[in-house]
Amino acid sequence: MRHGRAARFAVQGWAIPSDPRGDRPVLASYRPLFAVPGARAFILGGMIARSAGAMFGVATVAMVAARRDSYALAGAVMAVGMVSLAVFAPFLGRLVDRYGQRRIAIPFFLWSGFWATVTVVASLRDWPSWLLFVTYPLVGLIPSMGTMARARWSHIFASDPRSLHTALSFEQVMEEVTFVVGPVLAVWLSTSLFPEAGFVFAAVSYGVGVFVFISARSTEPPVVPHHERPAGHAHHNPGLVPLAFIMTMTGAIFGVNEVVTLAVAETSGHPKAAGPILALYAVGSAVAGVVFGHFSHGRNLLKLLIAGTLGMVVLESPVLFAGDLWILGAVMLFAGTATAPTLITTMNLIERIVPKAQLNEGMTIVLTGLIIGIAGGSAVSGAVVDRVGSRAGYFVAIVAGALACLMALGTRSFLSRRELHNLR
Repeated sequence: MRHGRAARFAVQGWAIPSDPRGDRPVLASYRPLFAVPGARAFILGGMIARSAGAMFGVATVAMVAARRDSYALAGAVMAVGMVSLAVFAPFLGRLVDRYGQRRIAIPFFLWSGFWATVTVVASLRDWPSWLLFVTYPLVGLIPSMGTMARARWSHIFASDPRSLHTALSFEQVMEEVTFVVGPVLAVWLSTSLFPEAGFVFAAVSYGVGVFVFISARSTEPPVVPHHERPAGHAHHNPGLVPLAFIMTMTGAIFGVNEVVTLAVAETSGHPKAAGPILALYAVGSAVAGVVFGHFSHGRNLLKLLIAGTLGMVVLESPVLFAGDLWILGAVMLFAGTATAPTLITTMNLIERIVPKAQLNEGMTIVLTGLIIGIAGGSAVSGAVVDRVGSRAGYFVAIVAGALACLMALGTRSFLSRRELHNLR
């Protein structure tokens, strides 16, 4: 490979600018991603679809609570939807690996769109509440856009680990941005127009995003022939279950921060402050992801994982002593800086230890752990808030971070010597 700022190299038949010395400005590291033919389409489509996906939960709560006058019912409907997503997501990921992104995404999107329409009609016409527990979970039966996008980058940069690391970092930053924009937009639409507005906008936007994404056919990974596929399921790969556990604990931190920050803000008499505080957490994570993607390539992934999970414990702990909402916001900004690096490192690890024929399934399993963690963290911290006090709920996040760090320390024992060599 030739060195120098103007050097170019071929990846999957495409010429992509590279800078092996890594001496470019941070944001310039991400510019080559947009030079890949077809990449702009699936980046844009993925951004639209994931922003819409980030809206569904909050939009559902706003819709059900407004029409049925019950936050308990709204929370229960959303929880059932998350359980359904967690159960079926690995199965859908396996289908994508077997048959390809386009062949699975289109029919399941049509399925999802149908049930989204039924859910909106059920809300508008005040149909029995139990029906929502049937229709809403079926809306979420669609392949993960995040895993499909990461699989595309893994295909494009199969022979270029540095660019792949940058691409996976970019994907995580995009997800952080969607979770800043999506919920805010959903609440604004539902409260400014009509209760179902956020949900309707999310469903339509998701459809637009999916079709823009799959229109980039040149970047879709080829399906591995059946006779070349490894036997068994992705979770049989050593190290995948520990990584899923770490993501579950990371998700628990997310869930705790959402519930407890809202409770703390309400206790302080400023409930609207919860949104900006949580946005600061996401901003901190996004900025850290951008910087991490530029500087961390080539370092030992297990050491980065340990550092990231340790950072989640250390940087989250000061929230227990933040007596003022302004201070809490500043603490959350710094606490978020450990999140994206941990998620990026986890996705890099999966890409190294899971065969490409099982990549969507493997990533989906780990990201499902994140979803389960969010639900579990929300439930446990909510119980702590009710029984002990609002700020005490943050202890749940610190415990979750400590468990993630302990699992990261033990992850080496799950991997073979060959796999450990691949992680360097």
